[in-house]
Amino acid sequence: MRADGTFSVKAFVPTELKPEPAVATGLPVGVATMEKHFEGEVAGRSATLFTAAYDQESGVGTYVAMESFEGSLHGRSGAFNFAHSATTSGSDRTAAFFTIVPSSGTGDLAGISGTGDLTVDPDGTHRIRFDYELG
Repeated sequence: MRADGTFSVKAFVPTELKPEPAVATGLPVGVATMEKHFEGEVAGRSATLFTAAYDQESGVGTYVAMESFEGSLHGRSGAFNFAHSATTSGSDRTAAFFTIVPSSGTGDLAGISGTGDLTVDPDGTHRIRFDYELG
């Protein structure tokens, strides 16, 4: 099954967490928490742990995120985790990864598995897609 939706970031909170031991690299590494809200066939909210090595001026870097989603896909309610990452050179996304965490589903979404994708339209609309199965 495929579920599509849009989302908005309601909170992005950088943390003071620093990797130990400290290693100097060409890009700074940061950690943040995020709250997202979803609409469409994907409806609900998520809590995200977000890490990145990223240069805000050039838009170059890579992020890795783990999300805990609660809400519904096609009206089936529950919760599950998904992970995603991507690299950007400032104008594109490459090396994208997206997976639903096995055994993380609850409620009507128990047994969920699959993949998906995140995209951003030229107008700034954030989109999410889950390609999933319930088993």
